[in-house]
Amino acid sequence: MSRVSKKRRRTHSPAFKAAAIERMKQCDSVVGLAEELGVNWRLLYRWREQAAKAAERDKQTAAAKRVQELEAEVIKLKLALADQVQETDFFAGALRKLESRRPIMGAATSTTKSGK
Repeated sequence: MSRVSKKRRRTHSPAFKAAAIERMKQCDSVVGLAEELGVNWRLLYRWREQAAKAAERDKQTAAAKRVQELEAEVIKLKLALADQVQETDFFAGALRKLESRRPIMGAATSTTKSGK
């Protein structure tokens, strides 16, 4: 019976993975880089794919957050506009009431001249 040796899996820090991905962008041979770093070349590609997916998720999360901020701003502006419309309606109504009570220029007044 032959014994199958089990290698212990090494865990690599996120900083190591990020540095490896950066070096991968600039190297000519991924296999050579993998040998230099002591990892399998497929692992480098997997790390790169995972980093790209994480960046896309971060981008989508940032976009969703921006949409929420803009929606909150729209609600705030709609409320401010509603307040302005209500205030304008109030003052327009008050102005109409004042104008209806004011005497018309050139019309006869209800009082008589004194002494006659």
